Amino acid sequence: MPHRTFSAEEVAAYLHLSRPDVDSLVKDGAIPFEKRGERVVFRRSDIDAWASQRILSLKEKRLAEYHLRSSQGARQVFANEAIMPEMVQPDFIAPAMRGKTRASILREMVALAEKTGRLCDPRDLLQSLEAREGLCSTALPEGFALLHPRHHEPYMFASSFIVVGRPIQEIHFGAPDGRPTNLFFLICCQDDRIHLHTLARLCMMAMKTEVLPRLRAAPDALAMFDVIVASEQEVLEGKRHPTP
Repeated sequence: MPHRTFSAEEVAAYLHLSRPDVDSLVKDGAIPFEKRGERVVFRRSDIDAWASQRILSLKEKRLAEYHLRSSQGARQVFANEAIMPEMVQPDFIAPAMRGKTRASILREMVALAEKTGRLCDPRDLLQSLEAREGLCSTALPEGFALLHPRHHEPYMFASSFIVVGRPIQEIHFGAPDGRPTNLFFLICCQDDRIHLHTLARLCMMAMKTEVLPRLRAAPDALAMFDVIVASEQEVLEGKRHPTP
């Protein structure tokens, strides 16, 4: 990954924040930055990891605000506002994974990603997933995890995609509520901003729809795919027609 740095203005645009928001985060020491003389700069690799974790921890109102802003940037990449039909296919879903440990789940998810034909380097992906989970678990309350590599190298994927796994047995994966995890989404994006928008979209789906219980109840991969597409559409319809 190139060791690129952002200025305050650049990082604000990259994160869909205002410049005062960034200045406040720097003042509070709540965002990784470096001082170079009188200048404040931000390493891209540090910002990507920080932003991913921040999105995973956003509450409903802040998440909705971020998702709205990131949707505007995503229009430069995706032909349609709905991104799930482009990133997920029924063949990208494993409804009965056999893994019983964190390590075996990661291996199974990488193997599933390899079957898509879009993964260029399975070994690097597995190592990056392990490194990311070593920083902080990507498992969330409500029994799901949004797996993603620590760094997003363009060479790792032929195109951006998501694979979804549902293990037969629940896994203790480090969720903040201490409960086991039984739904895994592996997000594989070439571009960091697509990655952040995809994280926000999936979090919105989990927060605003019944996607999680519906996925658990779905009988097979095709039904799970239909649930994902329909749940994203619910989020988009809600964004167009907000509750008064």
